[in-house]
Amino acid sequence: MTDRTNAASGETRVEKLKSMLDFQHQAIVSRMLVKNAAGSVTLFAFDKGEGLSEHTAPFDALLIGVEGEAEVRVDADIHRLGEGETLLIPAGAPHAVAPRSQFKMLLVMLKGERKA
Repeated sequence: MTDRTNAASGETRVEKLKSMLDFQHQAIVSRMLVKNAAGSVTLFAFDKGEGLSEHTAPFDALLIGVEGEAEVRVDADIHRLGEGETLLIPAGAPHAVAPRSQFKMLLVMLKGERKA
């Protein structure tokens, strides 16, 4: 029996995040899991030595560590993100991702306004 909702097809099944995406040599691989008017959910796999240079996003971003560990710089602060840990990056904040080894993360982009 499986249980994960695939909204486009109406199919439901359970999957393990770690197994949904494989590392590729000297690459960053991504797989969009959900995208709608409220935002998106994307799984990323970074090979050792790969990362994301400083950038900004127009929406709040929630990073969720799935496997491995990375340093995430938000403005001038460095945060270490590991498996099962989360980091909320405010809209417009400059940030960069520097994995310390192979690293998988889930990125949740939140398009709505943040409530106090």
